[in-house]
Amino acid sequence: MTYQVLIPDAVHPSALAVFEGAPELQVTFQGQMSRADLLAALPEAEALIIRSASKIDAEALASAGKLKMIARAGVGVDNVDIPAATARRIVIMNTPDGNTISTAEHTFGLMLALARHIPQAHASLASGKWDRKSFNGVELRGKTLGVVGFGRIGRAVARRALAFDMQVIAFDPYIPAEAAAALGVEMVALEDIYRRSDFITLHALLTDETKEMIRAETLIRMKKGVRIVDAARGALINEADLAEAIKSGQVAGAALDVFSQEPPQADNPLIGLPGVVHTPHLAASTDDAQIVVAVDAAKLVRDALLSGVFNNVVNPAALN
Repeated sequence: MTYQVLIPDAVHPSALAVFEGAPELQVTFQGQMSRADLLAALPEAEALIIRSASKIDAEALASAGKLKMIARAGVGVDNVDIPAATARRIVIMNTPDGNTISTAEHTFGLMLALARHIPQAHASLASGKWDRKSFNGVELRGKTLGVVGFGRIGRAVARRALAFDMQVIAFDPYIPAEAAAALGVEMVALEDIYRRSDFITLHALLTDETKEMIRAETLIRMKKGVRIVDAARGALINEADLAEAIKSGQVAGAALDVFSQEPPQADNPLIGLPGVVHTPHLAASTDDAQIVVAVDAAKLVRDALLSGVFNNVVNPAALN
C-alpha cells in the first residue's frame, strides 16, 4: 500500500531523506505552493507536512477527503483549524523541540537590541551620522524580566537572562512553581508580572484567554518604562493600544518578531514607530532549527503511516 505525503510549504529539503528507503511513501514537494495549488493537491493527500505559510482552514480540510494527519514543522498550529480537523479525525502533530534554541536566542537578541537601540544606531551611522547622544540605553543586569509562558522557550530565555544577572519571574498556570524554582525563577501571578517587570517577554500559546492580553487595561497596570518583547504570536498584543502606550511613555519600547497580520499592513501603528524594533517572523529562521523541525516532522509522518505510532499529538481526541 502506498501513501501520498504532501509538503506544500518551503520545508527544509532534509526532510526528504527520512522517506528514503520507504517506497510506500510517495512524497510531493515543490517548494511553497500557492493557495490554488494547495487546494488542488489536497484531495489526494493522506499526510501533510507544513510550516506556518499554508492555512489549513475549514475550506482546505473540506477538500482533503483522504487526509489522516498533519505534521507541523514547528510549534504553533494556529494556522490549522483544529476543531474542524478533529471532527474529521485528522491527527495534528508538531515538533516542539526543534526551534527552541533559535527562538530563545532571537528573543534575547531582540531584548538586547531594544535595551541598547542597536538597529536605530546602526541606521543612523549608515546614513552618515555620528550620533552618540540619541541612543543612550539601559543595562539588563539587575533588571526584572517577566516571562509569560514558561514552556521550553520561556525556560530557555530565563536561563539566558539569569546568565545576564537579571532577576527572572514567570507566569504559567500549567507549570508547577517547583519547576521554576529549580532554575532560580520565581513563579508569580500575571498581575505581578505586570507590576514588577522592567522587561516582559511573551511565550504563551494563542488562545481565547491570551488573545490581546497586552492591551490598554493591562498596559496601564505595568511599571512605567517597561519594555515588551514578543517572538510568540502577534495576536497576544493589541497593536494599537501598545502603540499608544509607547507614544505616551508608559512603555519605553517594544521588540516584535510577530504581528497580528503577517505581513503587517502598511498602516500598522507599530511599524516605524520610534522605540520599536521589529523583525519579519525570524525567530525560528536558522539553518539549524529548520533542519531539525523538518526532519522531526517527516519522522512523525513516517512513523504514523508505517507503524501506527503517533507522537507529539496536539488533538488527541482525533485518535478516539
